[in-house]
Amino acid sequence: MERISVTPTLAHLFRLCSIDGVSLPPIHGRGAQSAAVPQRFGLAARETDGDWLDAREGIDGPGPKLRTQVTEERARTIISFNQSPDIPFDRSINAYRGCEHGCVYCYARPSHAFHDLSPGLDFETKLFAKPDAARLLRETLAKPGYKPAPIAMGTNTDPYQPIEGRYRITRAVLEVCLETRHPVTITTKSARVVRDLDLLAELARLNLTAVSLSVTSLDPRLSGLLEPRASAPAKRLDALRQLAEAGVPAHVSVAPVIPSITDQFIEGILEEAAQCGVKSASWIMLRLPHEVSPLFREWLSVHFPDRADKVMAIVRSVREGKDNDPGFFTRMKPTGVWADVFRARFRIAVQRLGLNRDQPVLDCSQFERPSANGQMRLL
Repeated sequence: MERISVTPTLAHLFRLCSIDGVSLPPIHGRGAQSAAVPQRFGLAARETDGDWLDAREGIDGPGPKLRTQVTEERARTIISFNQSPDIPFDRSINAYRGCEHGCVYCYARPSHAFHDLSPGLDFETKLFAKPDAARLLRETLAKPGYKPAPIAMGTNTDPYQPIEGRYRITRAVLEVCLETRHPVTITTKSARVVRDLDLLAELARLNLTAVSLSVTSLDPRLSGLLEPRASAPAKRLDALRQLAEAGVPAHVSVAPVIPSITDQFIEGILEEAAQCGVKSASWIMLRLPHEVSPLFREWLSVHFPDRADKVMAIVRSVREGKDNDPGFFTRMKPTGVWADVFRARFRIAVQRLGLNRDQPVLDCSQFERPSANGQMRLL
């Protein structure tokens, strides 16, 4: 068997999709197609060197089914503050680490590498939950120097991924926000968000929330390959409809736009969302930071080998010849002909559908600081 050398370059961080000319089968039900550990933090890695371990599946048969594991994390703080010029919020809460949705393009995958875990399959299967999130939030809001501003949920992990059904951490955080009249926004790819429609409707009545659902395509099969454990596109659109009917400001994010894979759905997604009562929309170009780039290239070679080169050529053309642009002020602003085409298509569709005429501005003036012991002040 051919020896595969390991070098500290992105191209060698993950397993090859074929060995000795034999294609490796796709991993069904997961986005990433490998679990190799990256070299950014000097972690140990293993080479394919011809010993019996390289052929263990052929000898012993397939290994056990890949199952999701959850570790409860005892965090000391729960709100993350930032000063980034590229995002419209300065604080966020992530109730979980990792995400079972398994979106292969997820920009948050590299965060798992920091914990000596693979940004690939480990990001989808080795999850962390923060059951003390609501208590920690209450303690933070009780501090005399705290000044309210909208808290963003869903920025680095989906707050309504499947394990939320068991832990209900997101719901507990929303309960604290409603109790303290603190504004909060949600971004998700899950129709599970409507399970908390009672809280969201009341928060919306007080002008304290807005909910965004990301819709990548209208093809359930394609969605199953890109984001295998997220809600199907039709269910996400139905969730938008239910949110809008309940008076919750509902936003659709066409994100990410993947050239030659999902860009054909831009107008269709906006049209479907508008019919559901959505009033605002946005789009985000595919971003491939750190280990996401080789993971996405690997995914292309497994599922779309016929157009892999074309996809990456366009991606690189909007990032000035690179797989990714990490720079402040530019990372969220693709450039070039293809970026201009996508931007124009989105703008024309939004104008035609009457979207983005009014943007919700959440109210921070109603904030009621809880006492240090967790009880609301009477006066």
